[in-house]
Amino acid sequence: MNLEKRTNGEESAAPAPKEEPRSKKPVVMYIMILFIAAFLLMALSFLMHQRSNTEALGKLQNSVTAMQEVQALQDKIIELQEEMSQLEDSLADQEEALEKAQAEGTKQQATYVSDLAAAEKETEAMLELYTLQQQFSAGDYDACMETMQFMETQGLVALLPKEDDAVTPPAQRYEQLKEAVLNR
Repeated sequence: MNLEKRTNGEESAAPAPKEEPRSKKPVVMYIMILFIAAFLLMALSFLMHQRSNTEALGKLQNSVTAMQEVQALQDKIIELQEEMSQLEDSLADQEEALEKAQAEGTKQQATYVSDLAAAEKETEAMLELYTLQQQFSAGDYDACMETMQFMETQGLVALLPKEDDAVTPPAQRYEQLKEAVLNR
């Protein structure tokens, strides 16, 4: 019994100090587990934020790439608009040059037509003079009178050349033939 008492006595004195270290050990373990859990949660949160940031960064990079493509397209559009403006200016200049050339061509054509008409009239006058000479040579004075009358009414006499270096000028030859016909 003594042993029991001692044991009881020792137990009463000893259990109180032994229980305190035992109760401190589970609290420390519990705190460590809480710290480890908190650390793991922070690490998990960090990884989730990292993943979220990576996705956001990828979206931003895609957005930047898209904006760069849009900017490049806008630059190309501006360049094409400037080129189109230059081509329109060039076209306007060429149209103006074409109009001037057409006006000049029309003017030259009118001059050519006028010169051609004058040359045709002069040729007709020379042909009538030749006819008059042939009629005079044939002695057909009535036909000569008709031819002279036709030449004067058509104004062909004024178109006969007044100078010729090689032969008698046609205007002078007409006057000679006219005198000869009227004197007969």
